[in-house]
Amino acid sequence: MSFIKGLAAFERLSDEVTATEAGLRESLFGANPAAEVAIGFAGDEPAGFAVFFHNYSTFLGQRGMYLEDVYVVPEHRSNGLGKLLLSHVAGIAVDRGCGRFEWSVLDWNESAARFYKELGAEVMGDWRTFRIDGDALGKLANSAIPEQ
Repeated sequence: MSFIKGLAAFERLSDEVTATEAGLRESLFGANPAAEVAIGFAGDEPAGFAVFFHNYSTFLGQRGMYLEDVYVVPEHRSNGLGKLLLSHVAGIAVDRGCGRFEWSVLDWNESAARFYKELGAEVMGDWRTFRIDGDALGKLANSAIPEQ
């Protein structure tokens, strides 16, 4: 939870965190995990994390890997831990036969964008991320149910 709260504060989205420790325990480590987590350490101290899951490319006809979040606590940045976490998840993607490894970056986070470009990542300039949640998600879901 401390990593998630730190990431949310950095991204100026603290008011959007509704996750609980119990919910994370179930959704990440329960019987049917929705995602996986890699924890990065500085010595014996947890210092960062990466949350990732599989997606699918119809064009490639194979699954890919999506990085939901990567975060390193401020005092352990610039020592290679972020790159190590990305490299670790990329290795999992390769081992599992994934055709892609993708993630999103906030448009104002220029230092992250530079870092990712240095690793060989490309900005997908023609694509925009859309999201639907809350009441709008429920409304869309219910619109598929025919009225009786």
